[in-house]
Amino acid sequence: MKKYDDIVVGSGISGMTMALILGMNGRRVLLLEKSPHIGGSIARFYKKGIPFDTGFHFTGGLQKDGILYDLLSVLEIRDLIQPVFLSPDNAHSFFFESEGRRYEVPYGIENVKNRFKDYFPGEVSAIEGYFEKVRHVCDNTPSMNLRTLFSQHRLLDEDLISLEDVLNGLTQNPALKALLSGFAMCYGVRPDEISFANHSRMCHGLYQSVAGVRNGGSSFIKAFETKLKDYEVEILCNRHITGLADIRDKKAGRFILNTGEEISGDNCVFTIHPKEILKVLPERYLSRAFVDRVSSFESSAGFFSVFAVLNSENEDTDFESSLFSIFPHYDINRLLDPAYTGTPPLVLIKSIERTEGKTCRTVTAFETSFFEHVKAWKDSETGKRPQAYHDYKKSRTENILERIFTVFPEYRNTLEVIGSASVLTFRDFLNNYDGSAYGIKQKVNQFNLKGKLPLRNLYAAGQSSLLPGIIGAMMSSLIVGRSIVDADRYNKFLLKNLR
Repeated sequence: MKKYDDIVVGSGISGMTMALILGMNGRRVLLLEKSPHIGGSIARFYKKGIPFDTGFHFTGGLQKDGILYDLLSVLEIRDLIQPVFLSPDNAHSFFFESEGRRYEVPYGIENVKNRFKDYFPGEVSAIEGYFEKVRHVCDNTPSMNLRTLFSQHRLLDEDLISLEDVLNGLTQNPALKALLSGFAMCYGVRPDEISFANHSRMCHGLYQSVAGVRNGGSSFIKAFETKLKDYEVEILCNRHITGLADIRDKKAGRFILNTGEEISGDNCVFTIHPKEILKVLPERYLSRAFVDRVSSFESSAGFFSVFAVLNSENEDTDFESSLFSIFPHYDINRLLDPAYTGTPPLVLIKSIERTEGKTCRTVTAFETSFFEHVKAWKDSETGKRPQAYHDYKKSRTENILERIFTVFPEYRNTLEVIGSASVLTFRDFLNNYDGSAYGIKQKVNQFNLKGKLPLRNLYAAGQSSLLPGIIGAMMSSLIVGRSIVDADRYNKFLLKNLR
């Protein structure tokens, strides 16, 4: 039976980060992955030789001294990642179908403020007030700066009030409120449920810069694979933990895998969905309050996705990597409500991809969706789903295309659909608990599963622990790492590559 210092469960961006942090600190680490390959939702896939990203498409924080720039520096992989910054003048466009109006949103906080003031000249004080509150939250959140990461963190007033309440206190303009809360699509929670503080922490990087990465999420996986090998981190795929044994003094000694193998480790960090963690922990060590807390977590939004490419006959010389959000109306709360039955929001990600000597102009469309939409087929298997499911996918794909053609009529005869994916597709191919895009909802006054679990050598990390997305997932691992590694050594490790 092999023995490790640390076992990391799940090899998405959080698991890869956790394993590398521990390996860089001289520990013997095993990374377990349930799928055949590491990477989770950050991995790319190819259809007809064309690359598409699954869960990673763009991010903030990659500018010099941005939080993701610093994270990659600490992990010694920044030079292996090549950012592709979107146009600073119109990185993100919002089109409201009810009004037929389009808003271009740049990045750079002063640029964003000035653009909003141009659109809403009567709302200058509301715009200034909003961005001042965002700045206040981020300046007073130690984890938003790796140099102050382990300073004392205190709960802010903005942690206790919703985004919706803050916006209502600033303005009654529905278009401005929709634009200020539009990035809710990047974390999948309603404005009346998310705290203003977490909204600010999520959006701050996107206000500063917006970038994709050359070769998409695969470049992160390749970079991590290189460094994990350098630090002798062992990786086992097609493996997951099914049980714990040798539990003494509330510490697990042995971990039983789905293959029947047994391994031992001083610590185990789970970076998977909290409800999947709950399945592994022995019931006799769980309080009713703990079980109820995890069981009460709600799922964030998922997506129905269409993957398409513009054929070479289309001479769209203006095509560039960009984000384009199509909202049917201004009420973001309704749009992110699982019970909503109207036209959903649609986000288009345009990207120029170069592969095998050719250039492809891809369009990935994400329409919000929830597990409730596919619940009728929840027990079906990939490749064996009933005709009703295929009819559902066909209908949603056709509706999405018509919405795209309304805004971009020039694409009607040249946009070729390569594939589509439902919430069930994401659930099954990514071993995702319920197909949601961002794990659990991050709600006001919610106590997430982060750090130590009921058994003393078990820990939880991942986007459901801290904040959704690549930055939140990586930061959760950086924070949990300090509970495992000697504090002096960890602080030196953290600061060594920060300049």
